[in-house]
This record gives sequence, C-alpha cells and structure tokens, in this order.
Amino acid sequence: MLCSMTGFGQGEAKGEGKIVKVEIRTLNSRFLDIVVKLPRPYLALEERVRKEIKNRLARGRVDVFISISEENPENQPISVDKGRAIAYYSALKELAQILAIPEDITAYQILSLPDVLVINEPQWSEEALWPVVREALEKALEKLMSMRLSEGARLQQDLEERVQTLKRYVEAICQRAPLVPQEYALRLRERIAGLAGEGVYLDPGRLEAEVAFLAERCDIQEEITRLRSHLEELDQNLKERGPVGRRAEFILQEMFREINTLGAKASDLEISRWVIAFKTELEKIREQVQNVE
Repeated sequence: MLCSMTGFGQGEAKGEGKIVKVEIRTLNSRFLDIVVKLPRPYLALEERVRKEIKNRLARGRVDVFISISEENPENQPISVDKGRAIAYYSALKELAQILAIPEDITAYQILSLPDVLVINEPQWSEEALWPVVREALEKALEKLMSMRLSEGARLQQDLEERVQTLKRYVEAICQRAPLVPQEYALRLRERIAGLAGEGVYLDPGRLEAEVAFLAERCDIQEEITRLRSHLEELDQNLKERGPVGRRAEFILQEMFREINTLGAKASDLEISRWVIAFKTELEKIREQVQNVE
C-alpha cells in the first residue's frame, strides 16, 4: 500500500516527574529532511529522536516539536537574582530622583522585570528520561503513519485508475498507427491524380517508394512497446510495499520521453490528440506521485 508524505501525529507520556508532548508534521520532500525542536536544556536528546524517526520514515520534510514540562510545577525551584534586583531598584530610585517623581517602588514591580525571577531547571538523566520521550514519540509516529497510510490508500486508488486510462490511450494510438501511411498514400494519390489532368506523369514505383519511406519514418511500434512496458512496471511499482515514490518518478520520466518521441514521429492529427491527452494525464500522475513516500 502506498504511503503519503503528508500527515500529522501527536503523543504524550509522563514519567521521571516530567510531561512530554510530541507533535510531528510531515510534508512533501524529495529526501528525508528532519527538523527537531526541543527545549534548550534537553537538546542532548535530539540525535536519539532523529534516529527513531529514520527507522520509520524514508522521505519527506519532518517537523518535530517536543515540549517537556514538570509534572508538579509547584515543586520546581525558583530563586531571585538578588544582585539584579538591587541593581534594578537603584536604577529606578535614581530615575525617580532625576524626574522628581515619587519613589513608590514595590517588590512586585521589581520581580516583574526581566531575569529577576530565575526558574532553576531540575537535574535530569538522559538515560532515565529517554524512555518517556520515546513513548510520546512512538504515539505521535503511530498516529502520523495512520494518517499517511489512509491518504496513501486514496492516492493509490486514484493512480491505479489513471494508469488504466493511460493504457487505453496507448491502445487507441496503437490501433490508429497502421492507418497513417495508408491515409498518406491515399492523399498522395489524390493529389497526383488531380495534377495528372495537367500532363503530370504518375510513376507508380516512385509513389510506392514514397509511401514506404513515410511508413518507416512514422513507425511508432517501438515507442508503443516501451510505453506498454513502462505502464506495467508503474502498475507493479505502485502495488509494492515500502517506499516507491522515487522509482515511480523515474518511470514517469521515461514515459514522458517515449510519448514525446512518439508524437514527433507519428505526424498524424488524431494521434497527436491522443498524445496530448496522454501527456495531460501523465502530468496529473506526476503531481500525485510527488506526494508518495
């Protein structure tokens, strides 16, 4: 089953006196691009988070947001930077004297100034906290994968239908191809017959040689065979397990090359219409495949 590259998941776990919350958002990307945002005191956990994600995802832009807070914040040690508080008080008192205004400075006002209150991060162990972080991360990844697989199932159904449409276009071109030199020969005979009344000599051998030359030049059977092969390969690729997006993109590139060559060689209005329809559908498939892992 196909897996989309877009999704969202979140998870939460408690342990070691902490509450860990994880949010993961993924978007389209040609490669696996992981961005982890952790609170500064816990940056040592980033590499472990990356490794866990690499074990689950193969492609996409992955944004991971992790918050770690105290389970009992009332127990979190808080202190006052006394030196900073005194410096603030002195500056405020001096300013009041300069401006000749009352010096009604309260402790609350000083405490509200930057960096006077200091929240001391409690001691923590990376080995002890990692299982809690991993639990929250796994919950988020499970929800993320569920969403990506659900979207992938819808993508697969749409892509399989479009591949069948392309197969019908190829068969229509295949049926039309043998008629191209025949119709060309008919038009050529009609033109020459119209000129014959003016004394133009019709050389049957030269006419047949011209028709044979056109038939060889506009022979598109090789391109049709390759397109059929690529379509079967794409069909099988979309049914495989695991990441298939990159290989599908490569197959689509080959198909674009073949259909362009076919259109240039055919020199037929009706085939040109089928070629345009084929390329339009192929472009829609390429847009969809860009969202496949």
